[in-house]
Amino acid sequence: MENINFIYPEIFIAISILGLLMVGVFKTNSFNLVTKLTSFMLLITIPIVFLNSTVSMKLFSNNYIVDELSSFLKILILGSSAFALFFTDQYIKKNKLDKFEYPVLITTAILGMFVMVSSNNLIGLYLGIELQSLSLYVLASLSRDSTKSTEAGVKYFVLGALSSGLLLYGCSLVYGFTGSTNYYVIAENFSADNIALLFGLVFILIGLAFKISAVPFHMWTPDVYEGAPTSVTAFFALAPKVAGFGAIIRILYIAFGNVFDEWQSILIFISVASMILGAVAAIGQTNIKRLMAYSSISHMGYGLAGLATGINEGVTASVLYIFLYVVMNIGSFACILIMKRKDIYLENIRDLSGLSKNHPLVAFCLTVMFFSLAGIPPLAGFFAKFYIFMAVVKADLIILAVIGLVTSVISAFYYLRIIKIIYFDPEQEKFDPISSKGVKISLALSTLLILFYFLNPSILNFFVNLASKSVQ
Repeated sequence: MENINFIYPEIFIAISILGLLMVGVFKTNSFNLVTKLTSFMLLITIPIVFLNSTVSMKLFSNNYIVDELSSFLKILILGSSAFALFFTDQYIKKNKLDKFEYPVLITTAILGMFVMVSSNNLIGLYLGIELQSLSLYVLASLSRDSTKSTEAGVKYFVLGALSSGLLLYGCSLVYGFTGSTNYYVIAENFSADNIALLFGLVFILIGLAFKISAVPFHMWTPDVYEGAPTSVTAFFALAPKVAGFGAIIRILYIAFGNVFDEWQSILIFISVASMILGAVAAIGQTNIKRLMAYSSISHMGYGLAGLATGINEGVTASVLYIFLYVVMNIGSFACILIMKRKDIYLENIRDLSGLSKNHPLVAFCLTVMFFSLAGIPPLAGFFAKFYIFMAVVKADLIILAVIGLVTSVISAFYYLRIIKIIYFDPEQEKFDPISSKGVKISLALSTLLILFYFLNPSILNFFVNLASKSVQ
């Protein structure tokens, strides 16, 4: 048991899951207690992870890595999950979804994400993905009385099982021709002349692309985002994206780092397709959750563009992009949870009509989030895209940068359309007063960070630089 202290966060979460289950089973009406204990556990885990943030340690015969990148992403996963629990608490209770299994499933998914971002082995990666996915399938169908929710869960499960099968097939091909599942050994034995190995690489990329909703493996995203309860959709838009990106960075830059030319063209194709489809398909949407789904597809394309450069600046830009994307989504979903009249949550974009007259502060915050998602300066979203395009140009991928700029302009259309509805369309009946402290605090913090990031971006950039260098 070497250096087991470096996996204290994972051990702590695993023990906490068992404890939370015990509390949930033996105490009646335990949702409030289990949710509070889960939130407390997530906040306690952050400093435990932070203690490992300056070390680079290889464990279990180089099959598990704790380094600056994994620590940074784990803290982001914990923080975003804590916010998701915090601002969706009231929604869960109003919709009678307050079962203790909800926070327990989120915690189980987080444990899977931890394994994904630290794994240096194909088997560990697969176990992490499945631990995360099984929890997410159940969460998507949490509202058992809703046909949409059940349909979302079934669709997600069927397509997720297909992608897991492809990922596993790719892993078996790579193992069969390199003789190992360890990333370092795979990197030593991987030959670009071996067609079967290249097929294995492609299948693994397909499985990972599905997890982050990248085109052409995005088909589950709009339906699951719309059908799942909004609290679950908010969680889907946050932590799983971070874990998916962490897994992609580690496997591409360590296991397949020597065959960069082979996977670069695949990544560019996925990136371009995601940016174009996300920008175009979102234009005709009337449901705000479906629009956020296409928005997430588009943003994953920008994140992958940074990784396709193969240079340190690209990885740094992608990690920074995913961080700011998470912050923008926390604010956006907090606003979506405010869309409620007579205790009924609304999802149609037309329900935002005239919001600025009834709720000027909420309208301002939502405008900041959508301007930032569109990449309008001087908001944080502009800098996120700016760093990506700088890296892409430095890597001499001019066409990719041009496509990214064009799709940014197209995607600005559907964000601006919502802002026009908010400020210039006739006002409707007021939304219910905001009584959730979680929504208020999450919205205020995310808006302030997005609004004033430009004052001193070097603070966040320093930590992101530190994290991304550990895989170079």
